[in-house]
Amino acid sequence: MTNTVPEKSGFWSRPTLWKLLLLIVAYLVFYLAAGQVISRVFADQIDTDNVVSSASSIIFGVMLPIAIGAVALLIFTVKVGWLSSIFGPQPVRGRGWMWIGPIIVVAAIAAHLAGTDWSAWSAGEIVSLIALGVCVGLAEELVTRGIAVKMLRDAGHRERFVAVVSSLLFALMHTVNFIAGMELATVLATVVYTFGFGMCMYLTMRVTGTIWAAIVLHGLTDPTTILSTGGLDTSVTTGASGATTIATLLTVVLVAFGVVAIFFIRGRVGEEQPARVSA
Repeated sequence: MTNTVPEKSGFWSRPTLWKLLLLIVAYLVFYLAAGQVISRVFADQIDTDNVVSSASSIIFGVMLPIAIGAVALLIFTVKVGWLSSIFGPQPVRGRGWMWIGPIIVVAAIAAHLAGTDWSAWSAGEIVSLIALGVCVGLAEELVTRGIAVKMLRDAGHRERFVAVVSSLLFALMHTVNFIAGMELATVLATVVYTFGFGMCMYLTMRVTGTIWAAIVLHGLTDPTTILSTGGLDTSVTTGASGATTIATLLTVVLVAFGVVAIFFIRGRVGEEQPARVSA
């Protein structure tokens, strides 16, 4: 048996949607502020025209603010006593059809890897992008599939509401990319994509029974997408031919599946679920 830390009483012990919104806004403000400080302190290390042009630019221009945000989220999670419940087994069982979500994501990762021009990247840049993926996977999954899902469930919402709202918040979080200078069309495409991706991560967490599966898949998705498309300011639907085109088609399928999945999600924490029926 693992030791568990009891949840704390107080403000965060009575979750509501507005408290979740407050938390996410506070996290984004903290993340942006950290990014501003880092961009000034390490200005000579960051290529503002192409932030993934070197290992140092990736680390200081992208990874470090996210890593700091991830640490802040972990500290918050520990302080309120949610660590074991978020990283422990899921309280709502998944269904067989939910495997479609992670399968699409894995297929897209494989297509991006196959479509990458590896000669265009140095070893240091690749390692830095992998580290970036670890930080992104942990931070974004913790705040949306971890904290957000827990708060929505504890507020008594059904799983369909939990899945849609947590995925929508995940998508809207990416509008801050516009502040960072990303083109509006790319930001809008990213928001649409991240909603579908968020739904697939929710389904991954449900069907595997753990948030760790979502963290791993998310942590692999971002660096492989950057490696394949060539940068952060490139739409996730950009593609030319071959494996990259397959990745683009899979992105469209992912978004479509994420929307369709809404209508099939059932259940609520604490509600008795029917036994699995083998196919």
